[in-house]
Amino acid sequence: MPRLTYLGHAAFLVEGSKASIVIDPFLSGNPLATVRPQEIKVDYVLLTHGHGDHLGDGIEIAKANKATIVAPNELALYCSSKGAQIHPMHIGGAHEFPFGRVKLTIAHHGSVAPDGTYTGNPCGFLVTMDGKTLYHTGDTGLFYDMKLIGEMNQIDLAVLPIGDNFTMGIEDAVKAAEFLRARMYIPMHFKTFEVIDVEPAEFVKQAEARGHKARVLPIGESLEY
Repeated sequence: MPRLTYLGHAAFLVEGSKASIVIDPFLSGNPLATVRPQEIKVDYVLLTHGHGDHLGDGIEIAKANKATIVAPNELALYCSSKGAQIHPMHIGGAHEFPFGRVKLTIAHHGSVAPDGTYTGNPCGFLVTMDGKTLYHTGDTGLFYDMKLIGEMNQIDLAVLPIGDNFTMGIEDAVKAAEFLRARMYIPMHFKTFEVIDVEPAEFVKQAEARGHKARVLPIGESLEY
């Protein structure tokens, strides 16, 4: 059974029987992060898009661990130009890795690296390992194809942005939960900055009122799914 640890913002460590991965490891510069990049030990780094609060320490972590970065093609090539080992992918594509399957979904957002380099389309990740599927939506607004994603995949755990302004807010995230039909939901992308200072407990309250299982995962805490 995979183990998920919340690292803050949209960053998660996922540990399975065959590998460990980190998604969007924004740790340096994150005022709420409690883990340092040097403490992250992984085999793969998954990056949804190039914004600094998602690319974060991804390149440095990948190089320190001799880990492979999995990202949309343009972002992967950018990381390669900085010396990282990469596996480029793109929207709708899937690949069987030694630890399991990764498929990229659309995400309605933008993607540019902190130095201004265009890094292609943003994405979400469907990650299947040890027979369980995690859906990390990335930074996104609500989109109706989430209903199709829910129909075509048995999602055990979905992590949804709720902070508003840059992504879905709470009401849209609850609607996303309805579309996705996952077994459980965890909110992300909130409180890191003043403009996304919303209460995650409100998301849980509204989601549960509509029959969905949801919980707030405090930074640094883990769950098996």
